[in-house]
Amino acid sequence: MKRAINEEVFQMMVLDGLRSCGKSLSTAAAQGNVDSVRRILQDHRVEPDTLNEFGKTALQVMMMGCTSVACVLLDHGADPNIQDRCGVTPAHDAARTGFLDTLRVLVDYGASVNVPDHSGALPIHIAIRESNWDVVEFLAPLSNLGHQDNAGSKPLDVARDACAPEIVELLENLMASSSN
Repeated sequence: MKRAINEEVFQMMVLDGLRSCGKSLSTAAAQGNVDSVRRILQDHRVEPDTLNEFGKTALQVMMMGCTSVACVLLDHGADPNIQDRCGVTPAHDAARTGFLDTLRVLVDYGASVNVPDHSGALPIHIAIRESNWDVVEFLAPLSNLGHQDNAGSKPLDVARDACAPEIVELLENLMASSSN
């Protein structure tokens, strides 16, 4: 019996240590501190997808405008398609916040722009709603434009609702060319 308790205590200590490492990595990423992120990954051998105390990875909480942090995490094997409990991926976050350079890096490292969050929204749905037009232009040729979110809206519907005639035209042209 005493041995089982010791093993349980040991497992709790290991888990606490992992949370602490995840917290340090996430904090450095959220602050955009590239050197600290690199040091934690290399010197402390922390896995890039280690969860912090909120159940998020460093890539999910990183300063979205800091592409160098994204590159370091991705170079060390971070999963660009990891979803949080709401189904949100780093690509959704980059689309929401309008950081095109970060989104490009994520896509270059294999991020899918066709993974829906729990509301069924793809990153393009979010970029349109947030009026991040340069992001929409980047995402449009890569996205499944026939995908409907949980409300039944395709990206074209969202663009019409947003009164964005240039984006409506872009999406209509892409859809017409893909059907040919």
